[in-house]
Amino acid sequence: MSNLLYHILVGILGIWLATGLPDIHFTGPLQSLALAGFALGVINFAVKPILDILTFPLKVLTFGLFSLFLNIGILWAIDVLFLGKIFTFWALFLATLIISVLNILLIKK
Repeated sequence: MSNLLYHILVGILGIWLATGLPDIHFTGPLQSLALAGFALGVINFAVKPILDILTFPLKVLTFGLFSLFLNIGILWAIDVLFLGKIFTFWALFLATLIISVLNILLIKK
């Protein structure tokens, strides 16, 4: 259960840090930011391991690069459902890198 809490906190922190990027504009209430971070944390905890298994052959063929595109797709889905404020692919890419680094540094395996 505490691992789920870590994923949720990293999702909220990552989205909050990513709002400082140039092409990401967030002007709504903090509750919607927290809701998007909560959804990102739950997806990273529950759905991403299943997607990792399903996309394993693609990860092997691309030497792990497909994992980055999988994370970009997850963040894009969260943006479409909750935020709608990420305007360019490069902002989405940088936000994914921020969240991925936070996951590496803060999630205990």
